[in-house]
Amino acid sequence: MPGTDVHQHLWGAPLVAALRARTAPPRLAGWTLHLAGEPPFEVDPADHDPARRAELARADGLDLALVSLSSPLGVELLPPDEARPLLDAYHEGAAALPAPFRAWAAACVTEIDADALARELDRGFAGLQLPANALLDADGYRHCAPLLALLEERGLPLFVHPGPAAGGAGPAWWAAVVPYVSQMHAAWYAFRAFGRPAFPRLRVCFALLAGLAPVHGERLAARGGGRGEVDPNAFVETSSYGPRAADAVVRALGVDVVVHGSDRPYAAPQDLGLGEAARHAFRVANPYRLIRGEERTHVV
Repeated sequence: MPGTDVHQHLWGAPLVAALRARTAPPRLAGWTLHLAGEPPFEVDPADHDPARRAELARADGLDLALVSLSSPLGVELLPPDEARPLLDAYHEGAAALPAPFRAWAAACVTEIDADALARELDRGFAGLQLPANALLDADGYRHCAPLLALLEERGLPLFVHPGPAAGGAGPAWWAAVVPYVSQMHAAWYAFRAFGRPAFPRLRVCFALLAGLAPVHGERLAARGGGRGEVDPNAFVETSSYGPRAADAVVRALGVDVVVHGSDRPYAAPQDLGLGEAARHAFRVANPYRLIRGEERTHVV
C-alpha cells in the first residue's frame, strides 16, 4: 500500500541560485555547501533533481513525500532582510515540485510575520517547519506564538527539525549525532512544558524520534515530571534510526504517534522490522492523522 514520508529535503532551482548569490554562510560555491559550525559539504546535484527524486519516492512505495527547508542551513535564524529572499526562493521552488511531493512552509524566526506564513499556507503548504533551537524554552514559545496560533487556527501541523549546529567543526557525523540530537531532546520536553499548555489543539511532529527523548520517560517520572502520559497529537518520525531505537520509542509511546520519515537525500529509509501492522501505522494511518487531523477511513 502506498505510504507517506514526512521528512525529505529537495532544493529547487530558485533556492540553489539564492544560496549561490550569497557571500557568507549559508552559501553554495558551485555545489560546495558552506555553513557556520560545520565543515564544507559536497552536495550531489542528483540529490536535488526533482525527476530523479520522484522516481526514488515511487521506488520507496510513496504516494506522498513532504519536503522541507533544511533548517541546519540557518535560513530561519538570519536577519529578516537576509532570510526573506531565501525563504521566497525556497517556497517558489517547493510549490513547483511534481507529485508525489508536497512541502512544509518555512518562516523567519528573528522577526515573526504570521501574515507571510498565512500567504504560503494559502498556496497549499502542508504545515510549518521550525528549527528546534527556536523552541527550546518558554521564551521561544512566546516569541513564535503568532505562527503556532495560526497553525492551530487552521488545523495544520508543526514539524520541528534540528536547526544549525552550535560550536566548531568536528567529524562529518558530529552535527547529526550530537547537536541535532540534543536539540530534539530539549525541544520534546520544551513542548511538553510550554508548548502544549499554550496550544492545546496543535498537532506537532518531531524529527529523528525527538532525539530519543521519549525513552527518558522513566527519568521524567522519577524527577517529578508526571507519569509521561502519551499525547496523541505529538508525533515523532523515524529518520536515521533503525529497529532497536524504533522499538524503544514504541515501548515508550505506543505505535499510534510514530510516523515514517527518511531525511532523504541525507539518509535512506530503513526497514524497522516491527511487522506489517506497525509499518502500515507508520507509513499510512499515522501520517494521515498528523497531516489531516482525522482518522483515515477505508473506502470499499
